[in-house]
Amino acid sequence: MNWWEKKLQFASRTDVGLRRSNNQDAYATRVAPDPEAWQRRGHLFLVADGMGAHAAGELASQLAADTVPHCYLKIQNQSPELALAEAVREANRDIHRRGQAHAEFKGMGTTCSSLLITQLGAYVAQVGDSRVYRLKTSGEFEQLSFDHSLVWELRRRGQLSGLDTASVPKNIITRSLGPSPEVEVDLEGPFPTQPGDIFLICSDGLSGQVEDPELAAILGSMDPEEASQALIDLANLRGGPDNITIVLVKVMETLGNEVNNNGSSVGIPSPPPTPVPPRVSIHFSQWIGLGFALLFILVGAFLAGVGSATTGILLIFLGTSAGLFSWFYRDPFQASATYFPKHGRYGNGPYMTLQSKEDEQFIARLNSLVLELEQAATDQNWSLDWTRFHEGCKQARKAADQKEYCKAVREYCLTISFMMNELRNQNAPSKT
Repeated sequence: MNWWEKKLQFASRTDVGLRRSNNQDAYATRVAPDPEAWQRRGHLFLVADGMGAHAAGELASQLAADTVPHCYLKIQNQSPELALAEAVREANRDIHRRGQAHAEFKGMGTTCSSLLITQLGAYVAQVGDSRVYRLKTSGEFEQLSFDHSLVWELRRRGQLSGLDTASVPKNIITRSLGPSPEVEVDLEGPFPTQPGDIFLICSDGLSGQVEDPELAAILGSMDPEEASQALIDLANLRGGPDNITIVLVKVMETLGNEVNNNGSSVGIPSPPPTPVPPRVSIHFSQWIGLGFALLFILVGAFLAGVGSATTGILLIFLGTSAGLFSWFYRDPFQASATYFPKHGRYGNGPYMTLQSKEDEQFIARLNSLVLELEQAATDQNWSLDWTRFHEGCKQARKAADQKEYCKAVREYCLTISFMMNELRNQNAPSKT
């Protein structure tokens, strides 16, 4: 048994979905091999959702999944969370270079949602609209990451009411790794962890098909291995329009002092140093402003030289003012989350919180899915273990009747996963 297995459980899965021919998602799990490594760098988990023609999206997401952990472990002169943010930026530079070097990969990009669990708590590094959730032992279900999507950006700016949300395309993201040489990385945390906390990192192939209360219900009713498969099956039953990738992490014991190989205490690391602001790229609108400023100054100098001194000086003044404003102005909605806010941690998460509760309508929906699968299996003459199927249905309905909500959710989901596995077996090519 690995040293960390009593303290942490995790599961990871990816699925192409039902409407895609290739999988442009990728993920990475890097668990510290020993207590010393845990104390220095913690455990790192990541999901990336690629985009681009042909194999470009696959390459971009895989580069993120490979580069971020590699660079993170190499950066030793920064605190863990700042090293993670820099590793994400380095992955962006690598993906951008590849895209510029090969015409078939030009413009490729990927989301990148990373979860870093340390003795100080959990950190999130975010670019794009893949998501990081947490189900707390109190039943609170939180979204720790901010979606870099058009819908969320408009809502944050106060330009979108709840009634307008449906009219805004949901597949437009405002930030990703790859298209530009530099990228802003949102850093969130630390979020203190407790035994029983469950973290979910997923691509939008899951979050777009399974609602937040349903995610919370399944995470709270099943272990990570069971839940990861059940969530993929549920997303596919609802159409599976996109690739689906899931990393689930459950904290089993207090993540505190560890004992190293020689029996001495590793100890709790000291608080992180005051963070250093990252390099900030100049936004396109700033370049436009600087261009106009230079034009004003040049025209003003010309007019001043040919006799129109007053007009020339005025244009030079306006150009200089515009130039200074363009250079020092920072869009508050694009400001990096690397600075500590007033409440003592990075970022402003969580961005969504709901209380997980018993939902009889969700139980009813799961029962309807089971009935639909049973009808499909009957109509298509599937060869399966009907005894096992009916026993699963019996246990699920019994638990629902007895108001054992978590057990009912688990039994229904296990039955659905059993049927989906049988469906995959029916469609698998026979071995000759």
